[in-house]
Amino acid sequence: MKIATLCGMGFGTSMMLKLFIDEILKAEGIKAEVIPWDLGSFKGQNADLIVAPTDMEQHLRSASGKVVLIKNLVDKEEIKQKVLAAVREFLQGQ
Repeated sequence: MKIATLCGMGFGTSMMLKLFIDEILKAEGIKAEVIPWDLGSFKGQNADLIVAPTDMEQHLRSASGKVVLIKNLVDKEEIKQKVLAAVREFLQGQ
């Protein structure tokens, strides 16, 4: 499973999301590749799951993977609930 974390520019938000998600997946015993990207570099890339701030929704409408939008980027519980639900849904479809 490949998970992309996105931010608008640079890698601050995407790296923070990656670290949170790595921690969550490790605790759940789930293996996945989590890659931080900025929005511009991500275009043309593929991922099974794309985790991004809600303000990026319009840029991700044509994304190939399932998009998970996060409202509060420092709320680990919101990230955990949304990401685990999407990961489990993906794994059930395998």
